[in-house]
Amino acid sequence: MMTSRWTPWLLLIALCLPTVRAAEPSPDKLRIIIFGAHPDDAEFKGGGTAIHWARMGHEVKLVSVTNGDIGHWSMAGGPLAQRRKAEVEAAAKVMGTEVEVLDIHDGELIPSLEYRRMIVRLIREWKADIVIAHRPWDYHPDHRYVGVLVQDASFMVTVPYFCPDIPFLPKNPVFLYSSDGFQKPYPFQADIAVSLDEVFDTKVDAVHQLASQVYEGGALGNESLVAKIPPAHDEAGRKAWLRGKWEGRQANEAKKYRSALQKWYGAEAGNQVRFAEAFEICEYGRQPTDAEIRSLFPFLPQPPAP
Repeated sequence: MMTSRWTPWLLLIALCLPTVRAAEPSPDKLRIIIFGAHPDDAEFKGGGTAIHWARMGHEVKLVSVTNGDIGHWSMAGGPLAQRRKAEVEAAAKVMGTEVEVLDIHDGELIPSLEYRRMIVRLIREWKADIVIAHRPWDYHPDHRYVGVLVQDASFMVTVPYFCPDIPFLPKNPVFLYSSDGFQKPYPFQADIAVSLDEVFDTKVDAVHQLASQVYEGGALGNESLVAKIPPAHDEAGRKAWLRGKWEGRQANEAKKYRSALQKWYGAEAGNQVRFAEAFEICEYGRQPTDAEIRSLFPFLPQPPAP
């Protein structure tokens, strides 16, 4: 047998390549990771559905890709970043989920190779079955670029030698978009709609923890706005005010996506849903069948046996 003069070099290269292995899937629990651009986005858009999963014992992690350090009208920098991190940590305790806030400045997220690797690592480390993020069409650049970065990760999480220090996923997760009202290049499509009626109060309790945003108006607030909202010492008044706001918001989701609720809950039950969250399936990840969607959203009612 003849040996090529290149053989020793090829062997050396092979020995130097990092060993890659597939991430071990969890056989019993679903693992869901929800990305938002700021410390409130994931809670606002997917918090109710996260509570459903958490109550059934599944593992849910909400990630804020920026630290939110300019997201207030009267404070900024490190103190605001620390405050908002504490707020989402308090919300996570209410929801029964995990939370992580990345130390990237608010308003400065870009779809770079460095951040693509970061998102891929987070998804792999979580061994995600489902990944949820913004659509890449939005008024806020951080929202847009979270969508782009997660889209970019939707293939790379399965590529062994991209970020080979983290085990690759042998099965591509289902990637979902959270809902929005933007119309171009095309409107949000509700492929899945989830009733929040059973978890609505808990979601409001979680959102209540995000005081810098919901009671102080975040980046677009002002003294006049704050003066119209019940003060911090009137917790019951604040919660009643907040509940009214979120009743309108989640009822509007149920109204807009009534046909999706009817599909997943049946015509009669779907018509009775008061509050909802909705999700669109990203075409870049795994494309689930209806049966698989029901297995990934096990709180949806199962269809009657034929």
